[in-house]
This record gives sequence, structure tokens and C-alpha cells, in this order.
Amino acid sequence: MQMTTMKKIVAIILLFSVFSGKITLAAQDVFSKDAVFKNEDVEFKQIDEHTWLGYGNLVYNESLYLVEGSDKAVLIDAGTRIKDLDKIVAKLTKKPVMLVATHVHSDHVGSAISYFPEIYLCPADTLLIPQVMPTYKGKVLFLKDGEIIDLGGRKLEVIYTPGHTPGSITLIDKKAGYGFSGDSFGSGNLLLTGTLSTLISTCEKTKKIMDEQGIRYLFPGHVLDKNVETKQRVVDLLSLSKDILAGKISGEKNTRAQMGLNLVVEKYGVRLNFNKDAIN
Repeated sequence: MQMTTMKKIVAIILLFSVFSGKITLAAQDVFSKDAVFKNEDVEFKQIDEHTWLGYGNLVYNESLYLVEGSDKAVLIDAGTRIKDLDKIVAKLTKKPVMLVATHVHSDHVGSAISYFPEIYLCPADTLLIPQVMPTYKGKVLFLKDGEIIDLGGRKLEVIYTPGHTPGSITLIDKKAGYGFSGDSFGSGNLLLTGTLSTLISTCEKTKKIMDEQGIRYLFPGHVLDKNVETKQRVVDLLSLSKDILAGKISGEKNTRAQMGLNLVVEKYGVRLNFNKDAIN
């Protein structure tokens, strides 16, 4: 009797936690699932019945996502180097697949984009294309902020979230209560090539959307260990950025500097990499 009562209490707590967003069971569970496809380049796991997470092994588990509707599917990012990615995706869905890039960096739009005749991205990343995608022969098409991608019975909203790159985007599935943010919030280690002011605007915008649309978490561009982007992380990045701009926190020398980002701040469990040009 006592054990039964305890089980009921635990069940109620878990149910409340899911709907209050305090823990995200679906997000955490995916990491312990068996792979539905695996080879030397990529491993795919199933998030839910019509959503898959794939990750490579070349750049910090660079991550890609397959999101399926009743009419078509979206492949979000293509990793660094995944041979025959189109054929792998075709094993998971029979729907026609639209390739969308969260941003133009080689660990997200690597050689596998050549298997797709079109790629959709934010126009603000156009200047990165010659350097990052020099051999791509397909069509480059552009997405608008607030645009709805209708997959048939499932919709993704495009949200511009610049900072990591000028054209970084996040895709929101309001009905599912989650989204896909690429490197917009850094997977715990944000490389900020833009300004802190831009990041502040992005965080404020994202927080508002997560509040209004009931988005519990965002799947990141580098899945490492249950490191989904929560609203709390967005808020922490917002606070950190404001503190740096206000002179309350100074960046330390970045001994692991990438892309010329020679300053770093670690606080609230996140790492923010930037340079002096970002301080405005």
C-alpha cells in the first residue's frame, strides 16, 4: 500500500514536471536509445515517431535532424562528411526531403550537401558560401524570418537567431514543444562571431517565443551529453552578455581560441567565446 502510494506520487511529479518544463523527458531519453542506423560516418537515433537525431564523429558530434510530416520531410543540416547521406535518409523516410541549413559552417553544410539539389538557408549567411560551400552545384534558396515550412500535418517556423553567424536560424515545432537551434546558443560552448548586442536581441527574442509558444527545449548543433538548450540557458547567455557589455565581467584570454575569438567567459555553466569587436 505504501509502495503503491509512492509510485503514484512519483508519477504525478513526473507528469507535472513534463508539462511545467522543469525536466524534459523526451529530450533526455533520446540519448539512451539504440541507434536505428549507424556506420562509420553517422549514427541516427529516433527522437519520436517522426523525428530523428543524427550525429557525426568529426567535429564534436556535429548533429543533424530529420523531421517528417505526412507530405514531406526536412533534413536540418548535413554534418561534416557523411557519404551517401541522401540514401541513409531514404532508409528513414519515404517522403521527399528538403535540406535546410541552420548556418553556413563546414560542420553543418559539409560535403554531403552535394547529394541534394537544393539547400535552404538565411540570406545573411550568403557571404560565407564561397569559402564554406565552394563546390556546391545545387540551388541556394532563402528562408524568411517567421516563414512556416508546412510538412503536412506538421509545421516548422523559421526564426532568425544571429550571433554565431549573421544568418543563424532556429526552427520551431510549436505542436511538439521543441525546436532545432544549430549553433545559435552554442551547445554549452558558444562561438560568437557577431556582437554581444546581436546576441542579446537573439536571446530576448528566443525567450519570448519559448514562453509564448510553450517551447520546452531546443535540440543543439552538437549533441554531446544531454545538452539540449533550455530556456534557462538562453536566459543565462542573455545575462552574461549584458554583464560583459556593462563592464561587470571581463573576458579572459582564450587558450582554446577558434576563429579569432581570443576572449572567453565561463559562468552559469556556459562558455562564451568572443573578441573585442563583439563588445558593442
